[in-house]
Amino acid sequence: MDARDLVRSVKVVGTAQGLRSLRSAWRRRRSDAVGLPPRGPERARVPGEVLGADPQPGGGVVRFARSSLLVRVTAGGAVFCGWDGAEPEPSYALDGPCPDADERVRLEPDTDGGWRVVSERVTVTVSRTGAVEMRTPGGVVLRRDLPPRWWEPAGADPEGRGVDAGGPGAVGDEPLTDGERPGAGRAVARWEHRSQVAADARFFGLGGRASGPRLRDGSYRLWNTDPGGSFGPGDDPLYLTMPVQLVVADAGTHLVFHDNSWDGTVTLREGEEGEGSGHDRPGGCRIRMEGGPLRYWVIVGTPARALQGWAALTGAPAVPPSWALGHHHARWGFGGQEEVRRVVAGYRERELPLSALHLDIDHLAGHRVFTVDAGRYPDLPGLAAELREGGTRLVSIVDPAVKAEPGTAAYDSGSAEEVFVRDARGREVRGVVWPGEAVFPDFTDPRVRKWWGGLYAERLAQGFSGVWHDMNEPVSFAAFGDPTLPRSARHALEGRGGDHREAHNVYGLAMARAGYEGLLELRPEERPFLFSRSGWAGLQRYGGSWSGDVATGWPGLRASLSLVLGLGLSGVPYSGPDVGGFTGSPSPELYLRWFQLASYLPLFRTHSAIWAGRREPWEFGESVLTHAAAALHERQRLLPYFVTLAHEARRTGAPYARPVWWRWPKDRALRDCEDAFLLGDALLVAPVLEEGAERRAVRLPRGRWYDTATGRAYEGPGQVVLDAPLSRVPVLARAGAVVPVAGADGGVELEAWTPVRGRPGRGTLVVDPGDGWDRPEVVRFVSRLRDGEVAVEREGAAEPGYPVRVRGEAPKERPRRQ
Repeated sequence: MDARDLVRSVKVVGTAQGLRSLRSAWRRRRSDAVGLPPRGPERARVPGEVLGADPQPGGGVVRFARSSLLVRVTAGGAVFCGWDGAEPEPSYALDGPCPDADERVRLEPDTDGGWRVVSERVTVTVSRTGAVEMRTPGGVVLRRDLPPRWWEPAGADPEGRGVDAGGPGAVGDEPLTDGERPGAGRAVARWEHRSQVAADARFFGLGGRASGPRLRDGSYRLWNTDPGGSFGPGDDPLYLTMPVQLVVADAGTHLVFHDNSWDGTVTLREGEEGEGSGHDRPGGCRIRMEGGPLRYWVIVGTPARALQGWAALTGAPAVPPSWALGHHHARWGFGGQEEVRRVVAGYRERELPLSALHLDIDHLAGHRVFTVDAGRYPDLPGLAAELREGGTRLVSIVDPAVKAEPGTAAYDSGSAEEVFVRDARGREVRGVVWPGEAVFPDFTDPRVRKWWGGLYAERLAQGFSGVWHDMNEPVSFAAFGDPTLPRSARHALEGRGGDHREAHNVYGLAMARAGYEGLLELRPEERPFLFSRSGWAGLQRYGGSWSGDVATGWPGLRASLSLVLGLGLSGVPYSGPDVGGFTGSPSPELYLRWFQLASYLPLFRTHSAIWAGRREPWEFGESVLTHAAAALHERQRLLPYFVTLAHEARRTGAPYARPVWWRWPKDRALRDCEDAFLLGDALLVAPVLEEGAERRAVRLPRGRWYDTATGRAYEGPGQVVLDAPLSRVPVLARAGAVVPVAGADGGVELEAWTPVRGRPGRGTLVVDPGDGWDRPEVVRFVSRLRDGEVAVEREGAAEPGYPVRVRGEAPKERPRRQ
């Protein structure tokens, strides 16, 4: 142990907690020494030579000397590959049963002695030594996966069947004792999988990453982690990792997902293009996992098709209630209900929209989950009703750690139900979190999720309209080592049994499921509102996420955009940062630029630590207040568009905030653009991410784009330099776009941007169905330029049905690039 680790621990959580975290770290180390075997001698294994193949619906099983590979193509076109008998299920990522196989797929011999699986959208070629290629129907190779390699305990069966690989039904080579769970605390096989992609390919995804959204050469760990205090662009990993990549190249786009929740590392290397044919160095990816099955999915198509296939596989994104698309204000350390009233009154007096106010751990009694500090909040239900009447909802933080204190309702009921994670000896695992010594529910047990979901009745009774899950990586403060539960801690894993090595990364996802299903059962007439700091593939089924404790500073501002775009490309479309950063006191300029960026992101929330500066817009001077108010009112004006994007995300899997290459993935300049984004298909937002900048270069995709502030037209592809005064950031509208916005009378109107002659434009409006489950009405529009006039037509109707305001008059001369 380094003394600096203890100092850091004390600094973050205080002297008493720091000493507790020291004891907790020693307990964790002792627990793992008893509950996990030391890694002994290992033997490497590769598949060996091909022996034959057995057809199955959607593909078949290719048999090798020392392994086997299942290839199955689903009816939707997704390709599953599973080594060593791994099947698609059970899986925390999949939304329900595995999709049906495509009965039209053929398994046939290949020319080099291997096999190939031929489908409508992709051909999978398996070489005689186990290399797997994904090809387009035209024969272009999108990725080549080299034969995998396993490292197994030396005493394992020669063909690898006696080693627990963490897959369904896999057990070790020792007989199980009575009551022992398969896989828990046993020796496992590690594995490595290398892949090659096109030399021009770019990598995106892997969950929430502070650097990016394009992932450059380097290693990225797959282990959900609280970085401790705050983070910036150089910190990795963070709270929400997942092994899903979107690979974009001239030849095509594909998504690859390794369905394995164990600790691992992804190492990426971008390729290099040579001067002539055959001189390219391909890009590379190496995935190393510490255990678990080697199984993965590949979805081929445009970025939109890949994300739609991903949503079909892992679940449609939850649609937040409409109020959650407005502005949220949060702070750790409001002090009490009178300060909450004062802050909300400040918004109202200045006519600033405020949809929600979030209460952090200081509103709880001694930081105990599902309690209220009655001294600070003597009438929380009354406060909630009062604020809601004025249009502001309350949202509550919920941490998974339960104070290990007899007499506390959550602890007593949980102990009676035996819901807490236990160690190898059957004792409750104890950690240290904000309330002190704490225990942790095992959310991988359906019975525990049901119990936990019922506890949210207390939150609803207090008047909260939604919840915010925090500290659910899960975190246990530690003076040294990994700040989480012992890796030997036992988990149910849906009845299969295992330990924290497998359960850690899905802990936040399973907690989100427990909360979502509990809220749905308790209040079935309303869509639950939930967002979570941690999670895994499939989190979008239950809600969204946010940046976590991003450091205050210009690098933190840039990291905020990277996180949102990366999460969207990993299937989690609803997210946003802490405006102003979590840790410090931003300058007025930094606060304003952060506020302006966030006003165009799905989750628009200010938040800060108890020791950090305040985040109310009026705290930064009259000039900032004026400009922040303009951003707030523009967000309010765009709410019909955000509601539409939320429902489109559910229908198609497309993120609200998209990289600028979304519709133009073959534009290499756009693939490298990381300082701007598309909001839906209609708007291009170019936030200011550098101190002192009042002009900035903007990379335009193909087509005509209008500066929404001036109406001036620009032609893409190319780069323009636009004004970016402190009063606004550059936003451009695509020619022909029909954007639903809020009119002056509170109704919806259509903002139609002049289309290019001969090229009709389009737009969609999803009519807000309220916060329940009514099926929304989807209205589509087409815009055309006729005799110099803009006409907007509603699909299936003679009239648009909404007021139309035309913007961006047709230029008299060819628009120019700068």
